[in-house]
Amino acid sequence: MRRERGPAAATGLIGEFLEQLRVEDGVSPLTAQAYRQDLARLAEALARKGRALETARAADLVDHLDAVRRAGRSPRTLARKLAAIRGLYRFARQGGRTREDPAALLETPRLPRRLPRALSRTDARAMVEGAGGSDGLAVRDRAMLELLYGSGLRASELVGLRPGDIDLQAQFLVCRGKGDRQRLVPVGREARRALTEYLGEARPRLVRRSDSGALFVSRRGRPLTRQGLWTMVRARARAAGIRRAFPHALRHSFASHLLEGGADLRSVQALLGHADIGTTEIYTHLPTDAVRRLYRRFHPRA
Repeated sequence: MRRERGPAAATGLIGEFLEQLRVEDGVSPLTAQAYRQDLARLAEALARKGRALETARAADLVDHLDAVRRAGRSPRTLARKLAAIRGLYRFARQGGRTREDPAALLETPRLPRRLPRALSRTDARAMVEGAGGSDGLAVRDRAMLELLYGSGLRASELVGLRPGDIDLQAQFLVCRGKGDRQRLVPVGREARRALTEYLGEARPRLVRRSDSGALFVSRRGRPLTRQGLWTMVRARARAAGIRRAFPHALRHSFASHLLEGGADLRSVQALLGHADIGTTEIYTHLPTDAVRRLYRRFHPRA
């Protein structure tokens, strides 16, 4: 029986590859969707040349990536597309769908090393403490901001929390990060105080009759979305006179301020939930004053 070719076959191979990523590697839905779009565009480009995914040559892949580069896509987008293509052909080769791997010798584009945008200690404090008030949403906002800055959570980790993930007595929480990996994160004094008030008074008022099970909820008691979190953070930043703040800025500030205070890189890696310490190393580019303070404090010849 001949193997099906054409658009349907391409869709089948891509779908099988993404299903493996979902089940075995635990990639996020957003990553899977981006890969699906990238690989569908590759299949379309190959079809215009009379080729299928299984019969593509290295030159075909180079032509496709060159076209992407000429279209003005960023090196980061190009690197993501290349990662999707490499993964697809490894999967196809292992499954006997192709004899060779045409992506094996493709070069990875060099990505610019960008420093995270972190807030100053003064701005971070102003933003978090500016979320004052006794109404339910103000109490909720203060608790969320305390966790973003005090525990370094990602936006997706924060909105994914449930009340049972918090242990105020033991002073930690359990969150699910990238790849659905779980980790324990300390909860600081100010965050515990804000969470105690939120769980005891504000959240019961917000959920009213129907409890969705989410820790942080909207005005109507529904689970707070990432977009809702972004909207809240931007509003609180503007109120504090801070421009261009977003949830990840507080996570960056959490890491940068720990390192400025003398924390070691491995500890910060564990707190952030980075699988690779290379991801954490970007935070080693501290401001000059911070580097000077650390040198004077820790070097025996300073």
